[in-house]
Amino acid sequence: MRAKPIESMAPLFLSSLLLLLSSGSLHAQQNIILGSSLTPQGPSSFWLSPSGDFAFGFRPVEGNSSSYLLAVWFNKISDQTVAWYAKTSDPDPALVQVSSTSRLQLTSSGALLLQDSAGTEVWTPQFVGAAAYANMLDSGNFVLAAADGSTKWGSFNNPADTILLTQVLTTPKMLRSRITTTDYSNGRFLLNLQNTGAALYSVAVPSGNPYDSYWSTLGNTTDMVFDPMGRVYITLNNGTQINMTSGVVSSMTDNYHRATLDPDGVFRQYVYPKKVSDLQSQAWSIVGMQPPNICKALMAKVGSGACGFNSYCMFGGTNNQTTCMCPEQYSFFDEKRKYKGCKPDFQPQSCDLDETAAMMQFQLKTVYNVNWPLADYEQYKPITEDQCRQLCLMDCFCAVAVFNDNDHACYKKKLPLSNGNMEGDLQATVLIKVPKNNNTQTQLSESSKWKKDKKYWILGSSLLMGSSFLVILLLVAVILFGTYCTIIIKEAPPLPSSSNVGLPLKAFTFAELEKATGGFQEVLGAGASGIVYKGKLQDELGTCIAVKKIDKLEQDSEKEFTVEVQAIGRTHHKNLVRLLGFCNEGKERLLVYEFMSNGSLNRFLLGDVRLQWNLRVQLALGVARGLLYLHEECSTQIIHCDIKPQNILLDDNFTAKISDFGLAKLLQTT
Repeated sequence: MRAKPIESMAPLFLSSLLLLLSSGSLHAQQNIILGSSLTPQGPSSFWLSPSGDFAFGFRPVEGNSSSYLLAVWFNKISDQTVAWYAKTSDPDPALVQVSSTSRLQLTSSGALLLQDSAGTEVWTPQFVGAAAYANMLDSGNFVLAAADGSTKWGSFNNPADTILLTQVLTTPKMLRSRITTTDYSNGRFLLNLQNTGAALYSVAVPSGNPYDSYWSTLGNTTDMVFDPMGRVYITLNNGTQINMTSGVVSSMTDNYHRATLDPDGVFRQYVYPKKVSDLQSQAWSIVGMQPPNICKALMAKVGSGACGFNSYCMFGGTNNQTTCMCPEQYSFFDEKRKYKGCKPDFQPQSCDLDETAAMMQFQLKTVYNVNWPLADYEQYKPITEDQCRQLCLMDCFCAVAVFNDNDHACYKKKLPLSNGNMEGDLQATVLIKVPKNNNTQTQLSESSKWKKDKKYWILGSSLLMGSSFLVILLLVAVILFGTYCTIIIKEAPPLPSSSNVGLPLKAFTFAELEKATGGFQEVLGAGASGIVYKGKLQDELGTCIAVKKIDKLEQDSEKEFTVEVQAIGRTHHKNLVRLLGFCNEGKERLLVYEFMSNGSLNRFLLGDVRLQWNLRVQLALGVARGLLYLHEECSTQIIHCDIKPQNILLDDNFTAKISDFGLAKLLQTT
């Protein structure tokens, strides 16, 4: 019974003994003597600490096998995390990056010198006197030492973005984040340790000019300490200790430790288990951070905020990571460097658009739980939400409107949007301006010129009655004609050769069209002949298309499908919807048309938006020209028999184009 306490004390005694041995081994380790050297490639590319936990030497840059860092890294873990990397001296420290032909030498005169292939000095640490030898210590500190063992220079006194266990920084010092996890260039965040206090800043890249701080301490600061018990804190000259993180580690000897100013601006404290019994569970774990939520902490009047301009910040998840997102119909400038922000995927609203054109082209969509709180340029109060929407739609500068129900206030924001973040408790309606379709918006030049030049108003007044009467007569005539006519299509000749057809139709496979439409997801419309889906071809231009699935073929028409479609494909006129191709595979019959971004005429005749009369006249004339071509000018004369507003489609420039011509012969009729 008494043996158990003795046995339970054995591991504790052994751990203490190991600690004593490891501390003593610092003096007993083999020194790096004068004349020693390293090269990026070959057997001598780094120097190890006695335990092998850390290494100092050349580290290849991820994604660039011909470029190397001079660094200190955790040598025994799988990803060999970098804890220090060389930078040039003040006043403007920059990353040191060299080629595979470079050389690092501890010279016979006691200097550490990094040279390129031509022998030019690239980097050397600044210190007074000469070193007698060098050491890579088990603490992670690479030192140049004098003959008496005192430190002449050490990586602990010249940090990059990380501090390690037992490391102490004395003022003035700073940590500068990387630009990304794999790009070690100076990043967007800075931890500055000064006599007057410590603070975290966002900075301008590449100059390093600091913006407003998003975390700070006040008082006469002396040190920043990462003590042997795992605490990271700031000390003041009166003895006060201010915790940087709340990290608590149960076992100091069983884990590797580091605290890093990460590329997202968060100062995080990490641990990594040394045990190798379960490799799958080995990873850096967060035990503390500052600030707790950078999305809300960083609200700088100058700069983009935690994420790039026109984006918004999400923070949390299992690893407490920062995620930057783009709003609807915006995308990142660079997916690998999201800090550069987002750009609109559409042409911004032109200031030449009049009220009708602006409402026709743009809309305001609700963005839930997202806000850009410091981008206001105008405020209205008291006001209704509808009035707020209207004011933003009419303002070409307005990109986002925020309506607060509590005080009936409207805030307009313009690009670039800054300090975007997720706010789950936001008591307001956020509205973002986007086009009514995904294509680039074009100006309605006719409508704009009409408003600008007063003589068009006079001309419009005189023609109003006559043009409206003409339009009504034309529409009534074609509808009546379409009701009673019978289709007349001449027998189509054999399939044309490429010599007599300028743009032959493409025969698509069903798989191609299924992929282009995303599995036939987005429905554009439906009619008697089938359903029309929106798609995008996998070509260089990403051409948008409309795909009609025909589901009502006459039983004896299937063998004539290709012939009839080729006959339709020979029609080509600016007022006819262009047929691009078809699919005739198994039981599948599909037609591929050019995509009409402004939809059908029906939505403008019966919807809230009213077209101006000069544009209505142009649409009527366009329909008439298309019908004239079908009846008199094309080689295969076609009578449509189903002219109606739903079959008149409008392109980007509001040009009227007739659709569904020549299909009646293929379809079942009742």
